[in-house]
Amino acid sequence: MKKLGHILPLGMALGWCAAPGASAQIVKDDPQIHEYTLRNASGMTVRFLDYGATITSIEVPDRAGHFDNVVLGYGSAADYRAKNEKNRFGAVVGRYAGRIAGATFSIGGVVSRLTPNDGPNALHGGGKPGLDSRIWQVKEFHEKGAVGARLTVTSPDGDQGFPGALTVTVTYRLSADNNLRIDYSARTTRPTVLNLTNHSYFNLAGAGSGSVEKQTLEIDASRWVETDQAGIPTGRFPAVAGTPLDFRMSRPIGERIDAKQPMMASRGGYNHAWLLARANRHVPARAATLSDPASGRLLRIETSEPSLQAYTGDYIDGQDKDARGRTIHPRDGIALETQHLSDSPHHPTFPSTLLRPGETWRSTTLWHFGLMAGAEIHGRRVTAGQ
Repeated sequence: MKKLGHILPLGMALGWCAAPGASAQIVKDDPQIHEYTLRNASGMTVRFLDYGATITSIEVPDRAGHFDNVVLGYGSAADYRAKNEKNRFGAVVGRYAGRIAGATFSIGGVVSRLTPNDGPNALHGGGKPGLDSRIWQVKEFHEKGAVGARLTVTSPDGDQGFPGALTVTVTYRLSADNNLRIDYSARTTRPTVLNLTNHSYFNLAGAGSGSVEKQTLEIDASRWVETDQAGIPTGRFPAVAGTPLDFRMSRPIGERIDAKQPMMASRGGYNHAWLLARANRHVPARAATLSDPASGRLLRIETSEPSLQAYTGDYIDGQDKDARGRTIHPRDGIALETQHLSDSPHHPTFPSTLLRPGETWRSTTLWHFGLMAGAEIHGRRVTAGQ
């Protein structure tokens, strides 16, 4: 075991036991799927699958030093294969996160046709198999101050209807100060479009603890991405001021979640994108902060992406169970997806998602786990994000 942490596949003996309250590993009931563990010296633990590069668990301490898993997920490998197309718990989504109108786009006059899976539109790349349902190759690494893994997959030319053989690498890097950095890179053999994100649902009180509506959210955005009833962007970016989408100051997620205003879904809940401040980024910058006053946990998100999609899981059907056998309900977590905008191939004024041969597509998102300002851990006063 390295000083700062280690990575071990599921089934190997661990040299360190997680603190009481941390979640168990998933049941290994699919021989083709393996779960891996990243752990740092302070005990923060990140588990992920080679299937879909899927994050299954993130275990971090609360103000009392109690560890809990703070992301939603299933209890077995077989469940991820059989069920995760519905909710994509923790998966890397692509080839194109979000929607593409009419399930078609063109590059240089050449039309590509995808498989519709959301009415006439393609959602998260369209029909199977997307990147979230592929087996990725995993290679561990250790470096000064961090432990990590590089996951690589190749999507063949024509996969899901997208042009170009696409090679994608996702790097998970866990540092000693409880930061998880996600770096994406990709190369293609033909001009194509690409939009990747991680689809983890967070609940800082702990997975299975109930609704996230009392947890607070702040988003560094003064404009949101207006869409039609099918979730396709109109091309307009209205101001958030005076709407339920104004999270410029930290607010409880549930404060206006069921507001009866035109921009809110008829069933309620958040499933919206925000245009982040300084949207054309070359290095990660602040995007959002999620916090839980009850536990004192805090998650600060930084990204190089121009947009953040927040989704409170209101389409979760209540038919699935987590690793402890608890039913997963709508609003039990919130997905905070850093990405480019939906339907960008049809909007020339949007930040481009075009990738050409010879170029390398890159994106970075950081999840900083810590404690809220004024929280105490083992009697020690801490500052925000520590």
